Amino acid sequence: MIKIPAYLKKGDLIGITCPGSKMEQAAADYAANVLTGWGYRVQMGITVGTGFHNFSAPDELRQEELQDMLDDRDIKAILFGRGGYGTICILDQLDWTRFRKHPKWLCGYSDITVLHAHVHQRLGIPTLHSVMAGGITEETHANKYVQSLQQALKGKAGKFNFEPHAMDREGAATGILVGGNLSILANLSGTKSQINTKGKILVLEDIGEYRYHVDRMMYNLKRAGWLEKLAGLVVGAFVQGKETTTPFGETEYEIIHHIVEDYGFPVAYGFPVGHQVENYTLKLGVPYELKVNGKQSSLKELSK
Repeated sequence: MIKIPAYLKKGDLIGITCPGSKMEQAAADYAANVLTGWGYRVQMGITVGTGFHNFSAPDELRQEELQDMLDDRDIKAILFGRGGYGTICILDQLDWTRFRKHPKWLCGYSDITVLHAHVHQRLGIPTLHSVMAGGITEETHANKYVQSLQQALKGKAGKFNFEPHAMDREGAATGILVGGNLSILANLSGTKSQINTKGKILVLEDIGEYRYHVDRMMYNLKRAGWLEKLAGLVVGAFVQGKETTTPFGETEYEIIHHIVEDYGFPVAYGFPVGHQVENYTLKLGVPYELKVNGKQSSLKELSK
C-alpha cells in the first residue's frame, strides 16, 4: 500500500537542511522568503550556511539534523538545500520508525536520489523529485518549474506535455514512477536501497559525467536487472558531459538508445527534468501514464 504524505496547507512548516554538500546562507534565505510568500513557515537547519570540507557539516551533525526533521511532526515537508555529495554517508544511521508512521514530503533531486530510492523501496512512501532551495532564485522563483513544486505540495496532480525526440520509441505505459540521478542509482545497485523496477516507469538524468562512465552505468543497470521488466523509460537532461582525450563516440542519448534497444518498452527523451532550469517536480512512488508518439509526448500523474 502506498502511504501518501499529507499535502500542505497555509501555515504549515517546511524544514530546510543540507545532508550533503554545503550551500550559501544567502541562497537559503532567498528560498525561505519564497516559501513564506507561498504561505508556509520555514525552519532553517544549522547545516545551512556552514561548511566542513565540501560537506555542509560533519556526518554526525548532518545525520542528527535530518533525523530531527524526519521525526518532528510539526514539519510537513523537508526541502533540501542542495545536492552534491554526502547523503549516502548518513543513510544507514537514519531511523525511519516515526517517519513511517507520520510521513512527510522529501523534496529534492541529484544526491537526494539516495533518499528517493531508499524511501520508495524500503517504506513505500512517495517523495518529490524537485528543485531544491539552492535552485529557487530571483531568476527562477516565478517560472513554471519552481511553481510545479508549489503545486505538488498543494496536491495538484502533475501533467506534462513535451516535444518528441528522434530517438523516441513510441508506445504507452502506466506504472509507478521511480528513479532520478543515474550515477546515484548505479551506485545503489546491489544494496538494500536498489529499486525493484518491475512494471515501473524509470526516470534518468545526470550531470558532469564522462561519456564512458554513462555507458558503464547503463550497463550496470542492464546487468543488475533494472531494465528487464521496465514499463517505460523517461530520459531527462544529461548536461556538462565530459570526454577523455579520445572521444567516446556516442552522446549520452545515443549511449542509452544503444543499451535499451533490446527491450520493447516506450522511451521518451528530452523530458524537462535534471540539472537545468527546466526541472519539473515529479511525484516519485505514485502511478503515472507515459505516452510517446511522433507529435507530442506526455507524462501524466494518475490521481486516485
